[in-house]
Amino acid sequence: MTLFRDGLDQAVQRAFTRPVPKSAGAQMRYLVKQLKGTKAVAQMLRISQRTVERYVKDQIKKPRPDLAARLEREVKKRWQPQIRAKAKERAATTGGIVIDTRARLGYTAPIGSTDQDRIRHLTVALPPQYAARLFDAQEQGATEQRLQELAAEALKEVYFQDGGRRAGQLEEVRFTDIEHLEFDL
Repeated sequence: MTLFRDGLDQAVQRAFTRPVPKSAGAQMRYLVKQLKGTKAVAQMLRISQRTVERYVKDQIKKPRPDLAARLEREVKKRWQPQIRAKAKERAATTGGIVIDTRARLGYTAPIGSTDQDRIRHLTVALPPQYAARLFDAQEQGATEQRLQELAAEALKEVYFQDGGRRAGQLEEVRFTDIEHLEFDL
């Protein structure tokens, strides 16, 4: 399960100005146009070239559930690349990103303080530099664990330490038992 990667993708997809094609034929035609041929689409989706041609001509209308999921994922990945880039750029330079999570958050702190994990529901606006870190790591193929660490580090600095005004000795914040996670630009 890729909560952080999918959450970042969904946040960017909310910036789309036109809806993603819904029908299998429209999705297939879009991919054929993007990849400049039915052969490339067939290889990507792991189906025959003839099957792709039949979807393009609307001879087949309802794909199997696994093919429908792959098809939708590939279309969303390529849909409106300029809008996607502008949304990421805006978040990374001026807007920042909002993280809304309900998870068990714990931290490492000096002896004598209460560092016990507990469920927290946080909605925190993160400054642009944290959005830039998250999107850069995602584009470079960072693991889900790394994205989780970056988000925890951002929460530590923004929420727990309030930009350096409190909890100065706090060493590490960690996510466990994530019940809900959502990003918004």
